[in-house]
Amino acid sequence: MKISIIGCGNMGLTYARSFIQYHKTNCNDLFLIAKNSEHAKKLEELNLGTVFNGITQEALNTDVLILSVKPQDFLNVASSITNKINKETLVISILAGIKLKHLQTALNHEIIVRAMPNMPAQYGMGITVYIPSEKTNIHHISTVENLLSTTGRTFMIEDENLMDGVTALSGSGPAYFYYIVMIMIETAKKMGFDESLASLLVKHTMHGAFHVINNSDLDLETLIKKVASKGGTTEAAFEILKKNNFAEILSSAILRAEERSRELARLNGLNNTGMN
Repeated sequence: MKISIIGCGNMGLTYARSFIQYHKTNCNDLFLIAKNSEHAKKLEELNLGTVFNGITQEALNTDVLILSVKPQDFLNVASSITNKINKETLVISILAGIKLKHLQTALNHEIIVRAMPNMPAQYGMGITVYIPSEKTNIHHISTVENLLSTTGRTFMIEDENLMDGVTALSGSGPAYFYYIVMIMIETAKKMGFDESLASLLVKHTMHGAFHVINNSDLDLETLIKKVASKGGTTEAAFEILKKNNFAEILSSAILRAEERSRELARLNGLNNTGMN
């Protein structure tokens, strides 16, 4: 299977490594498209695939084309590949905020899958939610599952309006957890713990809590109550969280991320191309 990747940053290279590792393609059939000669040199040093300095027709003669550029760079990329993609090529876009109809119009191409992976995909522990265009068939879906599952779990949805929520929850979600862990570590240091022990305590606590969530039959509210005994330390902590509206703050932050995902298409100038 020939696979081309436009946008060989963190996620693009994550796919490249995973596809090679799990034998979904080989180095001769994996095309990495660099943005300039300096970038091409760096990609060549990785020995992951065939490197092209810029978008060429040869690089576009492929079974699968993955778009992993920044959303704000999409229109420039689209202008370089419109009407040059083979009709049967499956395009997989991981561009946040850019809808299927916008992708199809800008690329003049119908077989497109819009996907949203998250950062843990770099370690094979990600989750990727995707939605196919109407012109995709069971073979295309099988290909998407076969490729994207190399980086973790995959899940297909039918309502594209949910993709902004996916971006806010699973796309941005890891950063929320990192932030909470960081705050807990910094607080532990204020208590007198050195950073090494503070980090060990917090990370293993989070790791253990995840396994409880994943393996227990109890709902989350019950699990909280099992830790927060009446009059105890956890209850005292939760009094502060509730007093300062922590739930509302976190909920508002996630909803703002969802809203920002919807804004991206407008801010990237897609509406100025007639794609409304």
